[in-house]
Amino acid sequence: MKISVETSVAASIDRVWSAYITPDDIMQWNSASEDWHTTKSVVDLRVGGVFSSRMEAKDGSAGFDFAGTYTKILPMKLIGYTFGDRDGVVEFIPEQRSVKIRVTFDAEAENSVEMQRAGWQAILDNFARHVENR
Repeated sequence: MKISVETSVAASIDRVWSAYITPDDIMQWNSASEDWHTTKSVVDLRVGGVFSSRMEAKDGSAGFDFAGTYTKILPMKLIGYTFGDRDGVVEFIPEQRSVKIRVTFDAEAENSVEMQRAGWQAILDNFARHVENR
């Protein structure tokens, strides 16, 4: 099953793209809640290149690496990737005064679809706030 989340970001495509692929930016926006953060990010943005973000609870109680391999790169338009045995795609869609970001990914079996959608949407909403407040 595929899950999609999206948001519109009031910024130029250049700013949106840069914030999505730059490790220093990723560490600032990549969390689903205030009690989590990203402590390390690696981006090798090319087909076959890898990405990794270390996500940790701020109290040190838990953490995991969200990592994968890029499968398709269309600069300022689309990023395709695999993570584990799942696929994801990020679309960058220019609008009149904003950029719509749509993330579509394969659901996993451990958590409910609603929980997965809410978590990924929260991260995307953090991304929009980060870019708009830069």
